[in-house]
Amino acid sequence: MKWSVVAFLCVVSVMPIMPVGAANTELAKIQSQIKQTEQQNKKLEQQLKTSDRDVAATRKKLIAAADKVGTLEEQRAAMAKKIAELDARRDKLSAQLAENRERIADAAASILFVASHPNFDSEDMHQYILTSAVLVGASENFDSEIQVAAKQIAELDEIRAARAIEKEKLDRTAKRYANERKELDKLLRTRSAQNEKLKTKQSELQKKLRDLSARAKSISELSAGVGSSQMSSDERFSRRKLNLPVRGRVVVRFGEKTALGLKSDGWRVRTRGDAIVTAPADGIVKFADNFKGFGKVIIMSHKNGYNTVMTNLGAIDVLPDQDVLAGEPVGRMNPDKPEMYLEVRRGNKAVDPARLFRDE
Repeated sequence: MKWSVVAFLCVVSVMPIMPVGAANTELAKIQSQIKQTEQQNKKLEQQLKTSDRDVAATRKKLIAAADKVGTLEEQRAAMAKKIAELDARRDKLSAQLAENRERIADAAASILFVASHPNFDSEDMHQYILTSAVLVGASENFDSEIQVAAKQIAELDEIRAARAIEKEKLDRTAKRYANERKELDKLLRTRSAQNEKLKTKQSELQKKLRDLSARAKSISELSAGVGSSQMSSDERFSRRKLNLPVRGRVVVRFGEKTALGLKSDGWRVRTRGDAIVTAPADGIVKFADNFKGFGKVIIMSHKNGYNTVMTNLGAIDVLPDQDVLAGEPVGRMNPDKPEMYLEVRRGNKAVDPARLFRDE
């Protein structure tokens, strides 16, 4: 929201002047909330990394289990086929055995019949002996085939029994892996759901960080609202580079990303507590009061359309519309929060302070 000068003056006229020693500024609260939220976000990031690893590991196990179940299913099918083939061979041999037994029975019946009706005529004796020999030979042959078939059947039974045991083992293993796959699938759904919850929570935290950051960046709207000196073709802020309005170390520079991942429109200068704050250049004080989220704030208007914004002061020693010379003391830093946010604007655009100030 862009403020007009009239609207801003109306607001300033009704803004209560907080005591100089007030410690619980909205900026301090926002900074505390940002710090807490960043810590929560960092913790969530670690949890998400662990969760992602768990989900990936579970997926790998699930794939391995599914592959194992598929392999076992193939082995079981192959084993079942072998058992069926063995059963078919056994049935065939059993049929042959039964047939040979019938033949032996027929041969034995014939032998008994011949033996019970002997004929000692010389003409029939030769036929009688020949018939008996043939029947005995056939019987012995059938008996030999029966023994071979019986042996083959016994071997087939042993092989089939071994295959049946193998199949039973395969069945148990396949069942175990199938159950494991079900459990892994259930675990994957649970972990994926937890992962989504963590992502949702992280998204909410990041939104909170963006909202907090947006509140913190509202100082730019204030700066635009107070207005500035008239723009001119001369874009110089000063004929020379000036000293920073407070002695300290620049910890965040223009254009760098903050802890929130947002581009900074100014500098953050870490100072000592209660450090003196001076006017950065000749100008007019446009705003000198508490401002939401930034503690005590001084905004000065300079020539050629420049404004300087100095935040997080602990004490203010100037008044609005006061003419101030470069280097003149205008306040002191907050001893509890010794870090100034310094922003320079020309018109409605932020300017890199490095163009204007020496970095001490």
